Amino acid sequence: MLRPKKKITKRELKEDALVTWYVKLTSFYEKHKKNISIGITVLALVIIAAVVFVKNRIDNNERAMVQLGAVHALFDSGQYQAAIDGVPERNIPGLKSIVENYGSSTSGELARFYLANACYHLGRYDEALNHFEEFSTGDEMLVVSRYAGIAECYEAKGVYKEAAEYFEKAATKNSKDINAAENLNNAARNFGLIGDREKAIELYKRLKKNYPTSVYAREADRFIMQLSV
Repeated sequence: MLRPKKKITKRELKEDALVTWYVKLTSFYEKHKKNISIGITVLALVIIAAVVFVKNRIDNNERAMVQLGAVHALFDSGQYQAAIDGVPERNIPGLKSIVENYGSSTSGELARFYLANACYHLGRYDEALNHFEEFSTGDEMLVVSRYAGIAECYEAKGVYKEAAEYFEKAATKNSKDINAAENLNNAARNFGLIGDREKAIELYKRLKKNYPTSVYAREADRFIMQLSV
């Protein structure tokens, strides 16, 4: 006489599935343990390298910040060559040295921005232009200043078309920037210098409309009249 089969409980099914999974996992590991070990080692090395990299960047940024603070007084007082070269006898590093050693850090990039400005003030427009172009930042105000700096270098070199375009970029990047009206005025002036009267007049009209209380807006009508003749 046949006896009824024993009913398998849900718990037993789960336990059986777990055992099966464990056996498969163990078998997979035994088969591929060499590759798994290599993979774990590589992952550990990547993590260690990432931690070291981040720590070095933080340390470099702090060093650059301290050194930039030391040289900042020279720049503010108009001692641009000393700011670039530093003052070794006073243990003050120069902007050039900071950029060379820590240029990839945030503070190192800021030193590059000051280096560009220092070169500009010394009339070394090609050097200044190169540093402005290499300068990288996520700060919108500094992006505007970078565009304006590039424009000023081009204008000083007599390359008015590029100057006009970069001044316009500086003016439109952030319409609320404190120098937006000045940059728009400079853009209009440079477009006028290359004979693009229509564009220059358009920008002067925009200057009047968007920044009616600015000192530049007060002169806009006179320039529009001159360009319209």
